[in-house]
This record gives sequence, structure tokens and C-alpha cells, in this order.
Amino acid sequence: MQLGMVGLGKMGANMTQRLIEDGHEVVVTDLIPLAIEEAVKDGATGAEDLATLVKKLDAPRAVWVMVPAGVPTQSTIDELANLLEAGDIIINGGNSYYKDAIIQAEQLGKKGLHLVDVGTSGGVWGLKEGYSMMIGGEKEIVDHLSPIFETLAPAADKGWGYVGSSGAGHFVKMIHNGIEYGMMQAYAEGFSIMKQKPEYDIDLAEVSRIWQDGSVVRSWLLDLMKEAFDVDQDFEDIVGYVNDSGEGRWTVFEAIDLNVSAPVITESLLRRIRSREEGYTDKLLSVMRNQFGGHKMMKEEDE
Repeated sequence: MQLGMVGLGKMGANMTQRLIEDGHEVVVTDLIPLAIEEAVKDGATGAEDLATLVKKLDAPRAVWVMVPAGVPTQSTIDELANLLEAGDIIINGGNSYYKDAIIQAEQLGKKGLHLVDVGTSGGVWGLKEGYSMMIGGEKEIVDHLSPIFETLAPAADKGWGYVGSSGAGHFVKMIHNGIEYGMMQAYAEGFSIMKQKPEYDIDLAEVSRIWQDGSVVRSWLLDLMKEAFDVDQDFEDIVGYVNDSGEGRWTVFEAIDLNVSAPVITESLLRRIRSREEGYTDKLLSVMRNQFGGHKMMKEEDE
């Protein structure tokens, strides 16, 4: 299947490569020319700008927007809306606010364009392991794009699915990230407690290994922690400074609006906000974000 890919960051570039390896034709563009050149080396068709990308696609076109949420995504969609024709599809694959996706779908619909919002999880591991995709929009359009999702997912019938009308994909991904916050916080606190019991001199990598099989708390996050502990268990050069992408905040706001008690997710968000205070727990949170998402870890020399 043919697809346009806008944005060749750590996820967009890997998604492009995964698609090409499965036989799809991908036309790419990015603000950084070198990123386009690298994708072309992997088999993509390069385009210096959005207008050129659209011209190189056959109607009905499908363009995946994989740029940072907020203004970059909105401006890209706005520009594409003036270049595409009725029947074409824009896929918003970033971590956008779900209410923005609803508005975008309504605006594009007036021009006969379709919006599919895809909450995408997988980070830097997506190329090898595949991506989890929560998809919202018009069901028939999602069905049309299924060959793309089947390739990007861990398996054709696993890790992706249609979750509802416009905005639903990003809504579910928002909740996914809120849950992720809580899981990460629980792991970090538990290992931190063990770290503070010097008389046992507990090997945290060994504990992680034990929990990887048979334990009710086994998970991919735990696997990543095991890999990190194998390298270092003190993290003395890591600052316990943990950013939040915004989706945890949106989840908490939504919980309040819906009168749903969400103390674990809320507290994990508050913990990130106060992570400028030094602590081993926050170091572990920073390490986990780097392990699964490639997010930069702030080190002592960065302060």
C-alpha cells in the first residue's frame, strides 16, 4: 500500500523502515533534509516539502502525520488540508489531545477529507517489536488502511484495533499513558525501598529476573528495568528529573470531569512535577522513560 509519512523522528523513521521492509511504498518528508536522505537510502521516496509529497502520491491519498503534538501537528494538518483532495486521508499518529482530533475531523470533513487518529505506543522499540495502535475515526476508512496497521503492529491480528469515532484513538492512548505513569511509579518506589535496605544488599537485577517469569507483576517495563539494572544500579550520574508529555495531565483532568477517582495516576503525575527534588525513585523513572521511549536522561553535567 502507498503512504505518505510526514516527520522522520525516532518513531516516524522506524515506522517508515518497517513499512518498506514489508513491501509498502512510502513517500517521506521532514524539516531536516538529512532525515529524508536516510529514509531514501532505506527505500523510501523523498519529497522536499508537503506539496511535493502530495504530488507523488496516488489518489485517494493517505498521509501519516508523525510530528510533535500541538502547533506542529495542527499546522501540518492545516497545510495538508489545502493540498489534498476530497476522499484523501490524514492520519494523526502523534500524542495529540483527543478533543483536538474531534475538531480536526469536523473541519476536514467539510472539505471531504477524512481524519484517522491513531494513538501510537512502542517508542524506540517499535521497529523491532511493532507498535500498539489505538485507532479512531470512520470505521470504513480504518478498514481501508488496515494493511498499514497490520504491518506496523506486532502481528497482523495483535496490538492494534478500532476503538471508536473521531478522537477515540487519542482518548484511549491518553488513558494508556496515565496507566503507564502509575505502573512506572509503583516499580520505581518498590525498587527504591529495596535499595534502602543495605543489610540485605539486594541485587535489583536479580530481583527483576525473578519477577520476569511467573510473577503477577511481570511486564515489558520490568524487562526494561532488568536491562538497566544489569548496567548500573546506583545511577549516580542521573538527575531525578522526570518530564511529562501532557497526557498524564489530560488523563487526570478527564477523571475529574467524569467524577472518576484516579488517585494512583494523579499521584504519579504529581510525583513527576515535584521530581526536581533529588531522589532515587525519580532516577528510576527517568531511566525507564529512556529505556522504552528513548527519552533523554538529564545528567549532572546538564544542570
